Formats: sequence, structure tokens, C-alpha cells
Amino acid sequence: MKKKRIFIAILVIIVLVVVITLADNYLGGGYGKAVSGDKIGVVEITGVIKSSDEVVKQLSEFGRDKKIKAIIVRIDSPGGAVAPSQEIYREIMKVRKEKPVIASIGTLGASGGYYIASAATKIVASEGSITGSIGVIIQFFNFQQLLGKIGVKGNVIKSGEYKDSGSPIRDMTKEERELIQGVIDDVHNQFVEAIVKGRGLKKDEVLKIADGRIITGRYAKELKLVDELGNLSDSVELAKRIAKIEGEPKLIYPKKKKIGFLEILNGLSENDASSKLYLLLSDIRIPFFMSDIINKLANEQ
Repeated sequence: MKKKRIFIAILVIIVLVVVITLADNYLGGGYGKAVSGDKIGVVEITGVIKSSDEVVKQLSEFGRDKKIKAIIVRIDSPGGAVAPSQEIYREIMKVRKEKPVIASIGTLGASGGYYIASAATKIVASEGSITGSIGVIIQFFNFQQLLGKIGVKGNVIKSGEYKDSGSPIRDMTKEERELIQGVIDDVHNQFVEAIVKGRGLKKDEVLKIADGRIITGRYAKELKLVDELGNLSDSVELAKRIAKIEGEPKLIYPKKKKIGFLEILNGLSENDASSKLYLLLSDIRIPFFMSDIINKLANEQ
């Protein structure tokens, strides 16, 4: 008799969990508001941009989902590597042909973060959000004198004149500086052209402020870099208006990927700056390839 009661209790709990789950899926947690069957996808981009794979995948899936009528890209990033920023930009440009994509800038959406935002249908930022920083940076460090004091000297064997450009154990030559500056200028021009295309601005307008300066959300609106001032809720309302959603849509977030212990260790061991020409669209001024330098010095000793 006792076992039967326990079985019934467990069965009741299972039924309640199923009912609650189904209610949440179909009603979307409207809490007193008229809930529609439409959904808005939310893709979050936070921290330094090092990879685009997961974000591009999320955007693509939301773009194909007919139940999702609009997408909000929530950005809180100082920027990051060039190529991932460009890949995310390109995917947003594709998706926005099918449904509205709203870029919602939180605390920070600068440099590569703004590069991504500029592809959206509309951009929303708070008055005090930090954005802009339209520019490119690459940093090198020279430890030649420091190594000389401790009796360490490096020797390099290379296949071409520019193979060790930016080496931390010698001064950069004039030719190397000109070469790298040319790369920087090319990527900077790509950044400007992306904003021109995404925002529909004239190139001269963008070039006036494409000097790496950071600006507030309020000033960005005056410069036509941002469309509206507001928070995430305002971004949802804007998405509803453009997508013509009636009632309260459900916000859909991608499932969080579970990271195992081995993946964490692998991530710590990987060198994000696998190339010395690891260009940054970022406001973070850090020695981003320090681990690469240390490894080289250890090998040379």
C-alpha cells in the first residue's frame, strides 16, 4: 500500500512538470498580457570576440525558423578579432533580408562590437552606452634590451624578409612598418565600407569619425550611427513594430552549450594569437600575444 502511494505521488509530480513545461512553451510567460504565437530570437554577444562559429550558427537557425519573426542581437563587447566580427556581420546582412534584426547595445558596443551592430536593420543603445571606436589596432613589444641585460640573445632562420615581422627580439624595420601599416589601412577601409553599406551612410560621413574615438549612445544617435535610444525592452518593442507582431511575443534564447572540464583545459592551452598579424577591432589594450612571445623566448633559450 505504501509503495502504491509513493508511485502515485511520483506520477502526479511528473504530470505537473509536463503540464508546466507545455504551458511555458505555448504561453511564453505572458504574465497577464495577451500572448501571441510569434517569437523573437535573442542572440547574445558578450566579451572579446574571438570566434564567430556559435553566433553565426544561432543567427542562421533563427533566420530559418518561421515561428521567429524577428531577431535581437544583444551586444556587450569591446570588439575583438577582425575575421569573426566580419563573419557575424555577413550573417546578419543575410538574415535581415528575411526578417528584421535589431542590434541592442548594452554597456559597451565598440569597435568590432559596433562593426557587428552596423549590419542590423536598426540599432538601439542607451544614452550612456559606449560605442564607436571605428578603427583597427595591432601591438608589438620589443624585449631586445631586457634580454640583453640577462645575457639572452635570439637567433632567427627564416625563408623570407618579412617572415619574422614584429619580432620581440629586434627593432622593426621601416619596410616592415610600412607593410603592416598597409594591412591596417586595408582592414580599416573594410570597416568603414561595412558601416556605409549596413547603415546607408555616405563614406565621407563615416570617415570624419573613423579615427578610433569612442562616443556615447546619445552622440552616436546624432551621428546616425544609432537609430533609437533605449534598453533591451525598447529593442523588443521596436522589433515588434517592424515585424508587425501583435500581443506579447516569447523571447527565445539559444540553448547554453555545456562545457566539459577537458574543453576548459584545452581552451586554456590554446593560443588565441596564433599569428602575429592577429588584428584587433577592440578597445582592450592588452599584450594579446604575450603567451606567443614567452613560448618563443623559451624555445630560443
